[in-house]
Amino acid sequence: MADPDLDALRTRFTRTLEAARTPGEGPDPTPYADNLLTRWQEPQRRYHTLAHLTAVLDHIETLETYAADPDAVRLAAWFHDAVYLPDRSENEERSARLAERALPEAGVPAPTTAEVARLVRLTVTHAPADDDTNGQVLCDADLAILASPPSAYAVYTAEVRKEYHFVPNDAFREGRSAVLRQLLGLPKLFHTPYGQEHWEPTARYNLTSELDLLSA
Repeated sequence: MADPDLDALRTRFTRTLEAARTPGEGPDPTPYADNLLTRWQEPQRRYHTLAHLTAVLDHIETLETYAADPDAVRLAAWFHDAVYLPDRSENEERSARLAERALPEAGVPAPTTAEVARLVRLTVTHAPADDDTNGQVLCDADLAILASPPSAYAVYTAEVRKEYHFVPNDAFREGRSAVLRQLLGLPKLFHTPYGQEHWEPTARYNLTSELDLLSA
């Protein structure tokens, strides 16, 4: 994949932030965008990179008509892996707390900030309620990689393995297989009508194929 366009991403963040706050109020969005862009380029990342962020934002554009507050969902996408250390288990919580600190300072009202933080925390389970349209859009956009063409899915799995390079092979296979079985055991991987129609069958094929390879 080509290197993400930092200027384009900065512009996308600025538009989203300005849409989420009172028009004409709040500080310059650029420092907030740059802080997030720096975080998404940290060297420990192989999959959770600017390419992933861009893909999630693009998928939200596809799904935004289902969301009650698309701008809150977009802000949640920017923050959902803003704190990411592969060997830590509290990344989502720390990312949510970052949003809770940064967004009020950037001029975002308290209810929107609270919704963004809630959505970030939801990415721990990717299990939104049936009436949680914002959560459904974010979770589907985040997991859309599972429905990639097989060649792109293979690249994704290789990138995940690189992020967990410190885990021995046997332990990685066991842990990854458990994740795949848990996903395949869900009644549905995707929650929006679009995701269920367009992504569900391919995602289940990819997950099953990867599990078979790990079990071989």
